[in-house]
Amino acid sequence: MSSNNDTHTYALGDRIVNRLGFGAMQLAGPGVFGPPKDHQAALTVLREAIAGGVNHIDTSDFYGPHVTNQIIREALHPYPDNLVITTKIGARRGADGSWIPAFSREELSQAVHDNLRNLGVEALDVVNLRCMFDLHHPAEGSIEAPLSVLAELQRSGLVRHIGLSNVTPTQIEEGRRICEIVCVQNLYNLAHRDDDNLIDDLARQGIAYVPFFPLGGFTPLQSSALTSVARELGATPMQIALAWLLQRAPNILLIPGTASVTHLHENLAAAQINLTPQALAELDQISG
Repeated sequence: MSSNNDTHTYALGDRIVNRLGFGAMQLAGPGVFGPPKDHQAALTVLREAIAGGVNHIDTSDFYGPHVTNQIIREALHPYPDNLVITTKIGARRGADGSWIPAFSREELSQAVHDNLRNLGVEALDVVNLRCMFDLHHPAEGSIEAPLSVLAELQRSGLVRHIGLSNVTPTQIEEGRRICEIVCVQNLYNLAHRDDDNLIDDLARQGIAYVPFFPLGGFTPLQSSALTSVARELGATPMQIALAWLLQRAPNILLIPGTASVTHLHENLAAAQINLTPQALAELDQISG
């Protein structure tokens, strides 16, 4: 059930961020591998995002690899005081662009140091442990060993806050026994709502939920109801999909990604859209 929410900010660890942030994944080349087609355009999008009020950027050193973090550093370093950069570890890239689990102590430590170096910071604001028991979906398996390594890196001062990505409720419970978890990042959007109950549970506990592929990812959301509501409100379907997420729960932080300044401004404008109860009811029917 969707709920109205008028607040535009939420706590991420000990920081307050605007709920509409920016995901850097699309700043790398095709398949999130290699450099972007237009390096200058990638720099411009990041600077425009900050100018538009974005103070939460999501990235990873396995985007590229190394590409997006190096672009973020070139575009924005020294960083604004209010900017929170969230990264993730737990995977690496094969020479063919494949995604490979990287859960050993050495790989996790190396990933943290790679992120530190490429972002040009002394400590990482938030690091999500990306679980890879299944590449595309949460799958059960103990996260105690890798999360304990990340918690050690936190105690050493290299990581400020820890989150989890691609995880089940059982893994979140296990994780919270090891260290404080400030955010959960899973697949969720208007059409894929497996985490409905989890989002509400996390909201009650004050934990941020960050949906990846908020617009459908590699298969963009398509729905006659979405198109209809967008037409009624004079917005794009993607703006409506983002507005629905913002009104779905107060703890949802959005990180839509784009390499286009035009799309960036469209995404940011979604924060100003207020969906009526009738529109919400229509959109709620989309979930299969």
